[in-house]
Amino acid sequence: MSEVYAVRRTRLRERCNASGSTAALVSRPANVRYLAGAAPENAVLLLGRTEDVLVCPEPPDDRTPHSRPDEALRLHLMSGIGGDPAVEAAALATAQDVDALAVEEHHLTVTRHRAIGEAAPRLRLTGVAGAVEQLRVVKDEEEISCLRIGAEIADQALGELLESILVGRTERHLALELERRLVDHGADGPAFPPPWPPAPRRPPGHRPTDRRVEEGDFLSVCLGATYRGYRCEIGRTFVIGTAPADWQIELYDLVFSAQRAGRESLAPGAACRDVDRAARQVLDSAGYAEALPVLTGHGVGLEIDEDPQLTPAAMGKLDACVPVTVEPGVHLPGRGGVRIDDTLVVRPEADGGPELLTITTKELLAL
Repeated sequence: MSEVYAVRRTRLRERCNASGSTAALVSRPANVRYLAGAAPENAVLLLGRTEDVLVCPEPPDDRTPHSRPDEALRLHLMSGIGGDPAVEAAALATAQDVDALAVEEHHLTVTRHRAIGEAAPRLRLTGVAGAVEQLRVVKDEEEISCLRIGAEIADQALGELLESILVGRTERHLALELERRLVDHGADGPAFPPPWPPAPRRPPGHRPTDRRVEEGDFLSVCLGATYRGYRCEIGRTFVIGTAPADWQIELYDLVFSAQRAGRESLAPGAACRDVDRAARQVLDSAGYAEALPVLTGHGVGLEIDEDPQLTPAAMGKLDACVPVTVEPGVHLPGRGGVRIDDTLVVRPEADGGPELLTITTKELLAL
């Protein structure tokens, strides 16, 4: 893996050099991990003129190979307490005779940016924009393997929950049980706090409370697993304790059709907005335009919400080996809603088309 990280850093260095910067300071945690393999909390990465340095406020956790930084990096452990690794990295850049340092301005606060300039006044600070995020969009097979395992864990946790008795249990208890099951099956932890909108008047994104799940609830569950830093998600909708009503079946079938249209639109070269349109127009044509979410899906990886964004105004096209979610939904105030969410990897037709990572049934079950 050391060669993989070295190649990633080389690609970023080439972009910075092309814009006139001789070094780069990476501070966004997910970007540091992408380029360094692993890093302690608040560590920053300096791509210098003479060497690359991981500046750490504390020693790395080296209990497993996957928690150790790339061995090709020099580790610089800060001696003081309360110092800023980014400021110290800027001083190291000055010591390497760097004249222009590209920084992640979209991540640094104004205060931190000013502190770097004051600590290293001879450095000309430039912006690296979203260069690392752009490099992260297309995943290699090792990254996809981590997402695939994370999806298997999420499927297992959700499947076990569905086999248990849900009526009478609180939303908070169910959420905690899901998180425990994720960890039991090997996840680092949940990919995000699970939203639960089981009650008829609760909108999507609702956080778990002590309300008890009741018979007849339209239960939408969205959860995700993190495995070796990579995050995926899955969302399903069920009816609790009774056979679904006609309106529930009708709404569910409609959302299922929209989700299928979005999934089938995933292909290398497909415009992001066209994937959104494929799913959205199914629901729009049925009269649910006002009840639709702002996006149909998004990229996943070291963060749960990455580029590309599948929205009506999205720019750009999909590439092969880009993992995305497809998650259309409709929420009807006072009645409930449906959300179906899968994580997939964009693949060419010659390779079988989009690879579905989350495989829990999408049948409307009565639990």
